[in-house]
Amino acid sequence: MDQKNIDSITLGAGCFWCVEAVFQELKGVIQVESGYSNGDPKIRPSYHEVCSGNTGYVEVLKVSYDPDIISLETLLEVFWYTHDPTTLNRQGNDRGTQYRSGIYYNSEEQNAIADKSRDRIEAEKIYPDPIVTEIVPLENYFSAEQYHQEYYNQNMSNPYCTYVITPKVSKFRLRFKELMK
Repeated sequence: MDQKNIDSITLGAGCFWCVEAVFQELKGVIQVESGYSNGDPKIRPSYHEVCSGNTGYVEVLKVSYDPDIISLETLLEVFWYTHDPTTLNRQGNDRGTQYRSGIYYNSEEQNAIADKSRDRIEAEKIYPDPIVTEIVPLENYFSAEQYHQEYYNQNMSNPYCTYVITPKVSKFRLRFKELMK
């Protein structure tokens, strides 16, 4: 595959284990990587530090994709429907700034697509409350520790995976079955 046809977008939608479990199943997604972004530039974050809520970092998923197979618009549609973009610094029982909803773009083109996508979701009144998702440039990205990569695939019997991630993945598979690998 020609590397010039690969793009990436970084998304925050709560726990990165949940986000990874969904996006890795999409046709056109080449790679997913759990990480941390948009925090204090003086800190090289670790999971423990990010969980403290004192670093400004958000748990994110870097999604590398082939735009000839899946568009950024489609990726963002999945993003909007697989988490709650109306809860500030919270997804389910996960609370703190590290779980905030965010689209972290790499270019002004991505910024425009993200803004348009958010405006469409708001206009369609998909959610009863206002969207609080931040749409800002990607800054200070760091890959998460290795044990966070492919977490769901390697830990499906973990209670968090069983009770939180599996239902989310099942819901995703029903709604977006035509987009799955």
